[in-house]
Amino acid sequence: MSTVTESVDVNVPVTTVYNQWTQFEEFPRFMGGVEEIKQLDATTTHWKTNIDGVKREFDAKITEQLPDERVAWTSIEGSKQAGVVTFHRLSDTTTRVTCQMDFEPQGVAETAGDKLGFLDRQVKGDMKRFKEYIEQRGTESGAWRGQVDRPGA
Repeated sequence: MSTVTESVDVNVPVTTVYNQWTQFEEFPRFMGGVEEIKQLDATTTHWKTNIDGVKREFDAKITEQLPDERVAWTSIEGSKQAGVVTFHRLSDTTTRVTCQMDFEPQGVAETAGDKLGFLDRQVKGDMKRFKEYIEQRGTESGAWRGQVDRPGA
């Protein structure tokens, strides 16, 4: 399993940044290779991706969500992956967003791409595009402020 961690400082207040991140159906606007995300219920999303011609569909489950602090998820079918995005208030107008993602490459092409740093570059680019997206908007397109407690907590 490979792990990628990337941070970006965003010139938007933490609540606005967090609220936008909870709008999963907007992810294709800034995530490369993500064609569509459908919110199935409060904690389940269905993803369609096409990365370098490799098409995948999978469902992911939110495993923890604390408003203005963190969103964690894991895949429940398809590609094995999990991750957490954390939101850190640096000032009234600046937020650090950190994404840590664990991904298990499938097949020769994904394994080779992983060894060549493809996932690192993809996540770095996605975080940069998220920064541009939310800074240009200046406000969130929606919000979900519900809390999902970590299993066993």
